[in-house]
Amino acid sequence: MGSVFILSLALRFWGLERFNTLVFDEVYFAKFGNNYLTHTPFFNAHPPLSQYMIGIGIWIGSHIPFWHDTVNGLTGSLRSPWTYRWFNALTGSFIPLVVAAIAYQLSYRRSFALLAGLFTACDGIFLVESRYALSNIYIVIFGLLGHWFLLLALDNQNRRRSFWLIFAGIAFGASVGTKWNGLWFLSGAYLIWIAAWVIYLIHSFLNSKLFFASSSLKETGGSESRGAESAQEAEVSTYSPSSPSSQTPLQNLTQLNVFHMLFYLGIIPALIYSIIWIPHLQLDKTYGFIAVHQQILKFHLQLGGNSPNVHPYCAAWYKWPLMTRPMAYYYQTAKSITEPLPVMGPPLPNGAGQVIYDVHAMGNPFLWWFGVAAMLFLIGMLVSQPISLWVKEKRFSVPTTLNVDTWIALYLVLNYAANLLPWVKVTRCVFIYHYMCAVVFIFLAIAWFVDQCLRSYYQQLRALGVTITFIILAAFIFWMPIYLGLPLSPHDYKLRMWFTSWI
Repeated sequence: MGSVFILSLALRFWGLERFNTLVFDEVYFAKFGNNYLTHTPFFNAHPPLSQYMIGIGIWIGSHIPFWHDTVNGLTGSLRSPWTYRWFNALTGSFIPLVVAAIAYQLSYRRSFALLAGLFTACDGIFLVESRYALSNIYIVIFGLLGHWFLLLALDNQNRRRSFWLIFAGIAFGASVGTKWNGLWFLSGAYLIWIAAWVIYLIHSFLNSKLFFASSSLKETGGSESRGAESAQEAEVSTYSPSSPSSQTPLQNLTQLNVFHMLFYLGIIPALIYSIIWIPHLQLDKTYGFIAVHQQILKFHLQLGGNSPNVHPYCAAWYKWPLMTRPMAYYYQTAKSITEPLPVMGPPLPNGAGQVIYDVHAMGNPFLWWFGVAAMLFLIGMLVSQPISLWVKEKRFSVPTTLNVDTWIALYLVLNYAANLLPWVKVTRCVFIYHYMCAVVFIFLAIAWFVDQCLRSYYQQLRALGVTITFIILAAFIFWMPIYLGLPLSPHDYKLRMWFTSWI
């Protein structure tokens, strides 16, 4: 994991000041971060936490006596690109570690954790978002920290559980305080908690029926009934929310009651979210707390429909999983590698530029495609279990015990759905980066699948796991130039644009 972190850190900091301009939404977020330092009031169309973080990074970076070889005044002050990007790069480097920590806490398997961290470090869109002053890195890391703290809370008791629940509430509140869609991380926690209680209540209901059936057999008496009675009592006694082979904190979800959820994962996140707004409202007194939320909602509702006529890179939610419409954050051409790139201005005419610099907000294609297949496999695994019991026992039932992999499947599927399905109803123009909160659970799904293959007794499955891993690593290396904005010839650029919808 130390090697994975060093890899993430190196890729995010290497050539961080390469483009001495504002890339994509840096025209908003880098400026907003600088506005907090210059006390310049402005309207913010999102909660302000990520801009605070960028502003803190600018302030610290401005006091570091190196990495100031190139500067520009595009943020409203004379700043080096490094100053408004380095804090995002550092934060994004930790995301693979947090994903690995969640994987380990779910399973206590180091191999699963290592694969989850490695695959997350080998994704393109997380690398791109970490290298520029954008906000999505903060939604993801705070949301993931909320889930990790929740799992740590479930793994402890009494005061230590309360301690971790408080931190989970703070992290979830910070995720929502970055963008509103951070709320989906919190909704995923509620969904897995509700699912655990539903499973528990179903088992309790089925066991009570068995108990009454057993009691009626006792009343009738007879040697014939005693065999059936003992069999039914054995069936009742075998139920527990988990078995010895199913050691995961998720099995303790029913130890959390309504008070725990409403206080630690309701009131505390709401309180943290409200506190986050205080510095912004002190700076810009145009709107109060309620009015500013009304203005934000109005702003997003006016962004127009989800069509290329509104923005060329609009991509509806169903286009995200297969990555049919990634987007270019930066595109510039030059006559040679030694030619300096303009700070602002259009690229050269077609055919005039021999070198292409492209920063594409695009995932690792094979990581995403394999991950979707793994998620579908997990869904099939969950659905098949009650169906097979129904066919076998001729009645509706659920598995008597949930092993660790069933819990993992339930956790990943519900959290993936919680972060993707709300976008179905969104009619404004949305982009592929909105998928980042959901795709981390895809990374966990493919890591789980590969881990199962590598731990299998069958040589063919172990070979499959190794093959998938090497394909993902090779794809990351192949597409790395368009993640890092390295110079490419037109031929090499077209070689990486497999579909016209990618351009």
